[in-house]
Amino acid sequence: MDRGLLAWGRAAFAREPGPPARHLPPLWLFTDAQRLADPRGAAARLPRGKAGVVLRHDADPGRAALGRDLARICRARRLVLVVTGDVRLAAALGAGVHLRGGRWPGVQRRRRGMVTSSAHSLADLRRAWRAGAALAFLSPAFPTMSHPGAPALGPVRWAALAGRAPVAAAALGGIDATSVRRLPLRLCRAVGAIGALA
Repeated sequence: MDRGLLAWGRAAFAREPGPPARHLPPLWLFTDAQRLADPRGAAARLPRGKAGVVLRHDADPGRAALGRDLARICRARRLVLVVTGDVRLAAALGAGVHLRGGRWPGVQRRRRGMVTSSAHSLADLRRAWRAGAALAFLSPAFPTMSHPGAPALGPVRWAALAGRAPVAAAALGGIDATSVRRLPLRLCRAVGAIGALA
């Protein structure tokens, strides 16, 4: 786990206005069936009360069981859990929902928990806001091993998009203690990572 990124997360959490209970978690672990097959250990090491977990593992037949384990870890450590693209599983786990590009999967149902979203453009950021997301992960901020060779936004374009976003923006893609310092503190409310938080 990248200690420099953990330090960034603690400082970002301390900068948030209002009571700590209302702060957005600054650090988010994204599960990934290829790069982090079993995210339980990484989730259990996240800083208590200052982080979240985005459950992906979309095609994994053991996704529900993994979700139950992560939900237990998140409750014990006061972490936020959101489930990508599956409102029913999110409800069963007492978790929030992570949208793709601000789009609800199927019919929107009454929900509990935080709503987050992925975003790759200003249109996605606006759609995430209209969908009720509290946080949108604008990506890829930097070159990432998850999508080798894919073009990254880079710090200037990321900041330009985040500055026009109607929703709190988080950075995802190639995030570590070095790259996060290239993003403006006033715009980058949180970061998502796989390797740097594993």
